[in-house]
Amino acid sequence: MDFLSGTRLLLRAVEPEDVSFVYRWENDPSAWGDGCALAPYSRYAIRTYIEESQRQDIFQSRQLRLMIVCQNDKSVAGMVDLFDFDPYHRRAAVGIYVDTRYRKQGMASEALELLCRYAFDFLHLHQLYAHVAERNAASLRLFESSGFERCGLLSQWICRDKGYEDVVILQRIAPI
Repeated sequence: MDFLSGTRLLLRAVEPEDVSFVYRWENDPSAWGDGCALAPYSRYAIRTYIEESQRQDIFQSRQLRLMIVCQNDKSVAGMVDLFDFDPYHRRAAVGIYVDTRYRKQGMASEALELLCRYAFDFLHLHQLYAHVAERNAASLRLFESSGFERCGLLSQWICRDKGYEDVVILQRIAPI
């Protein structure tokens, strides 16, 4: 079974040629508030990250980034991440970023489903989880429509310009 290939998309390893995409997306200030980035990344830092990801697998680095690629024209539409990988407890956190040009086309849903299939059926993980800012209705809909369930709330977890925001914890358990 090809775990990383779907109807319209495929997930593939990050390549050195992806530096410009990753650089642009990691440096998108509109996404900084939802992640851990507090400052821009240099091209050098992105290039080094990509080189290191080529030498280490998920068991060594505890994370895996895959590029979302359109099957029809091989254009890069975004990226998905497994991070905070815990092989003992068989779980990982999930992150996803879809370029604005590819949003609202079902790409995120298909990419997330491919990532879940890979995590559950190939890596044999027991559970995946995500932390989503409460105001991020689109991401909450994405994860819930992909079988993730709300299982907790982190109160005042993210600092914003005008106060703090709660974060919803979502979890998906592997099918039996």
